[in-house]
Amino acid sequence: MVEQQLSIEKLRNKCASAGQQHLWSDWEELKAEEQQELLQDIQELDFDFIRRALQSSQAAVASADIPNSQPAQDVITLQNADDAQKANWRQLGLQLIAQGKVGVLLLAGGQGTRLGSTLPKGCYDVGLPSHKSLFQLQAERLLAVQRIAAAAAGKAAAEVQLPWFIMTSPFTHQDTLDHFESHKYFGVDPQQITFFQQGFLPCITPQGKIILETASKVAKAPDGNGGLYRALQTSGTLDKMQALGLEALDVYCVDNILARVADPEYLGCCYSRGGQLGAKVVAKAFPTERVGVFAQDSRGRLQVLEYSELDPAIASAIDPETGNLYYNWSNICMHYFSIPWLVSAAEQLSAAAKYHIANKQIHAKAGTKVPGIKLEMFIFDPFHTAEKTILFEVSIVHLLVCISLLGL
Repeated sequence: MVEQQLSIEKLRNKCASAGQQHLWSDWEELKAEEQQELLQDIQELDFDFIRRALQSSQAAVASADIPNSQPAQDVITLQNADDAQKANWRQLGLQLIAQGKVGVLLLAGGQGTRLGSTLPKGCYDVGLPSHKSLFQLQAERLLAVQRIAAAAAGKAAAEVQLPWFIMTSPFTHQDTLDHFESHKYFGVDPQQITFFQQGFLPCITPQGKIILETASKVAKAPDGNGGLYRALQTSGTLDKMQALGLEALDVYCVDNILARVADPEYLGCCYSRGGQLGAKVVAKAFPTERVGVFAQDSRGRLQVLEYSELDPAIASAIDPETGNLYYNWSNICMHYFSIPWLVSAAEQLSAAAKYHIANKQIHAKAGTKVPGIKLEMFIFDPFHTAEKTILFEVSIVHLLVCISLLGL
């Protein structure tokens, strides 16, 4: 009892030092279980990080670089890579897989709400003749590329295992684990799979005060798919990647049914060119297509512009030299991360994370709503820190043919 009181007093002092003593305003009126709920929430708060994140994010709003953006350059298009070069990239990619130098990172934190399901998106049966879930489709592709890499290296299939890192969320974590366990991991060795969770951030006032949703519960919101970088650090997953000797990751989203998991041609291309960061791109279907596009900032560094950030006239402008749109290359969230870049990006974001500020009416105590801020980061936000980037065009038609041939 004495130890608990000391622990509570320590938390009170921590909150007071951070200017968050209001979190305890209803403490005496709370029931025992409500006090435990509040203690749990407070213990999970990193006040220094929250303060730095808010300051950096507010400063970033004032220095947005969109007016100085230019179209992305030096895209490896379908026309400017010959068959021999592609074959070399593929061979190198298969070598990297066989040598255990690359892993696969899956972003799987989303629920299937828009699909009419309460389960994680990865559990969803999209209506294929096979009735396989998205998780199963991707697991089978991972197993297939392992077999191909093993055969190319003259190894037994069991000798090659691609580490598979799956980021869930508090909404999807347990259901995801249950889905994999009930299907015996779809034939993938459980030892090669690492599950970890992205986090939440508290909702705050513009002055940085943390908002209480109830007297015993902090108002929180998911930190976006860019929460990946913080989650990799806090979960120890980034350390595990380094301990395994990985040099690069293939990164994709769970709801991409066309994803070619650990595409050896793509991996080989990015690795051979010394890419710190790579991205698969698709040419825009039409000028007003509602997709983010790759661009360059004023320093020539890679960035992504959302369709809402581009003036319609600029979005529709044609490059007379190519006949394509100036802003032609869509972001489909399929990336290549070198491990050194990923470590550096995570460290920089830990010191001064810059989130997108969403001004919202936040549910607060006594059923009220108060003006507040939700902080969200996108996976592409730190891309500008990479000095060497690779944009790699892929064809939707080609992907569809590959999936059809696999019988999926």
